[in-house]
Amino acid sequence: MRILIAEDEKDLNKVIKKRLEKEGYSVDNCFDGEEALDFIMMGEFDVIILDIMMPKLSGIQVLEKMRSKKDNTPVIFLTAKDSIDDRVIGLDAGADDYIIKPFSLEELLARIRVILRKQADTSTNTLSFADLTIDIKSRRVWRSNTEIELSAKEYEILEFLMRNKDKVLSREKIENHVWNFDYTGGTNVVDVYIRYLRKKIDDPFDKKLIQTIRGAGYVLREEK
Repeated sequence: MRILIAEDEKDLNKVIKKRLEKEGYSVDNCFDGEEALDFIMMGEFDVIILDIMMPKLSGIQVLEKMRSKKDNTPVIFLTAKDSIDDRVIGLDAGADDYIIKPFSLEELLARIRVILRKQADTSTNTLSFADLTIDIKSRRVWRSNTEIELSAKEYEILEFLMRNKDKVLSREKIENHVWNFDYTGGTNVVDVYIRYLRKKIDDPFDKKLIQTIRGAGYVLREEK
């Protein structure tokens, strides 16, 4: 899953980015509101973390511009302001959550998981499809009660497919949600990783779940 961090405290920004990447997220980061809007316009994110007090544009202004364009990407505000009025303003502007500095990275990770559970319409940290199950907190994967070891990118693609089961996802959409702007690899990277996934998820089992839709992309769907 891909996350954007917009925070002008550079040390804090880098600490959050490093921890999120350690947890397996694909992360882009920036340091002011205008840059944040540029990232949002160019990329697709699953969660956006916005500091409220940023140069050029505040987090509130960034969020208002997002929502005016019908961009409903979940937003978590970071702020040193802890008055009830400040929190109400942020939530009324369309924020999904609000964390007051200083905060623990474990709390931030938990808040992100809550938002991702809501997106997947589940109340637990597990996603299931057919006989395939993943635990989004531990990033463990099972099929027919057999645990399957995946690389970080294999897992991210599988999780994205499971969150969008029965939906055809283009190669571009998958790439935009799994790799950040720093990626400089080949154009067929999604196809390569889908092949890796199939060898582990589908080849050892009779029922195939990862389907190719010619000219469109891939979909997690049971064979008819």
